[in-house]
Amino acid sequence: MPLSLQAPLLFGLASALIASLGLLAVAMRRDWTARQSGLIALGAGGMLVTLSLMHIVPEALSLSAQGGRYLLAGFLGGLLMSFAVSALFPENLAGGPAAAFTPLLAIAIHSFLDGVVYSVSFATSFESGVYAAMPLILHEFAEGIIAFAVLARHGVALRAALIYAFLAAAATTPLGVVLSAPFIAGLGEATISMLFAISAGLLLYVATGPLMKPLEDEAPARAAGALAIGVVIGLLMLSLPLHHDDDHGHGHDHAQNDPAGIHASN
Repeated sequence: MPLSLQAPLLFGLASALIASLGLLAVAMRRDWTARQSGLIALGAGGMLVTLSLMHIVPEALSLSAQGGRYLLAGFLGGLLMSFAVSALFPENLAGGPAAAFTPLLAIAIHSFLDGVVYSVSFATSFESGVYAAMPLILHEFAEGIIAFAVLARHGVALRAALIYAFLAAAATTPLGVVLSAPFIAGLGEATISMLFAISAGLLLYVATGPLMKPLEDEAPARAAGALAIGVVIGLLMLSLPLHHDDDHGHGHDHAQNDPAGIHASN
């Protein structure tokens, strides 16, 4: 295996492992999770909104003069995918498993781009790669929970939810490394910035749309509490002392502090 692929793939696999641990943690209490799926989704939404508005979106805007347009494209793309699902499936299925497709796809795209970021960062230098990967890995736990919460909220059975959430939140990161590393020389700074901004827009749609739907069903006090917990967790994640300024970076500093991989994320 080429040396240039070893390090990003190792960290990509570590990300997949952490996301899987998040899935297992939330799925071990199956009955409780089924009853509390709405609150879990709201907590995840609060966390993702916090991470998106306080870091992901500002970072995407700072990376490109066209960042706002790409963000809007990602956000509207999420809406359009949601409308397409509603049009393709009968009305009585619109709130069921089919409705989880758009947010799950957004998480998968963002997780895949995490793998691309790993490849880019390690191609710059090993040091910048490590500092880029560590915050992303820490946020993978939340990304696994978010993916599972979306599926559970839309009535997907436990086993299927675990499989789909793993594919979307965990497997896509090492896949992004494997597919991007051989072609990393052809991915310029502008392309990475554009993809990051589009992905950020998709995550913002997930945070403010699908993950907020339980507000209609949950008691106001419980919903507010779940949102508050998610916001606090997001703030704590942003306060982790893992930021690093690398003189060798080529415009990929967003990866060093990127929580989505939560971005919200992932």
